[in-house]
Amino acid sequence: MRILLVEDNRDILANLADYLQLKGYTVDCAQDGLSGFHLAVSQPFDLIVLDVMLPGLDGYGVCRRLRDEARIATPVIMLTARDTLDDRLLGFKSGADDYLVKPFALSELAARIEAVLRRSLGSSQRLLQVGDLTYDLDTLEVRRGGQAIKLNPIGLKLLALLMQRSPHLIRRETLEHALWGDDCPDSDSLRSHIHQLRQAIDKPFASPLLHTQHGLGYRLLEKPDAV
Repeated sequence: MRILLVEDNRDILANLADYLQLKGYTVDCAQDGLSGFHLAVSQPFDLIVLDVMLPGLDGYGVCRRLRDEARIATPVIMLTARDTLDDRLLGFKSGADDYLVKPFALSELAARIEAVLRRSLGSSQRLLQVGDLTYDLDTLEVRRGGQAIKLNPIGLKLLALLMQRSPHLIRRETLEHALWGDDCPDSDSLRSHIHQLRQAIDKPFASPLLHTQHGLGYRLLEKPDAV
């Protein structure tokens, strides 16, 4: 599981990161709202731990932009020293899934993370659809226009990543990390798998769904001019 921590206090950030890594999570960090927002929209995370009081863009603003602009449903746990009812309500209205008041025990944060992840995984969308392309995550069945499409395991994982973030662009380095971690086979591996995927989901059909933005990455959408 991969968690994004957004916290401007270096000591708190380091403490949280060390603790969560010991619990087995992969942790990425940001120290201001804009950096956290850009990480959240450019890379896949399972959960975001987001401080409210951040320089530049505060946590409420980050959460609202993730939900309203980027259409990202990644669960968010907000951290703050502000404990009034109005503060908590504002957090939930901004799109947060949980709200933890400082100071807190690290064990409580871990318990809340586990609970939010359980709810998120239990309610996550199991049938992905972009245009006439569908992917059932339970049966691993891919169809376009009613026609069954066979993909290898890497192709299935690549397709899921692209469909879950459609119509947004995913950078090639983000896809490489999601597919292979730090052990990407070589610089042409992703290009090769993208080519195979395009041959399977686009070549037999009238209109393409998989689009390349040269030098940046890839996206799945019906009409490239819609974004």
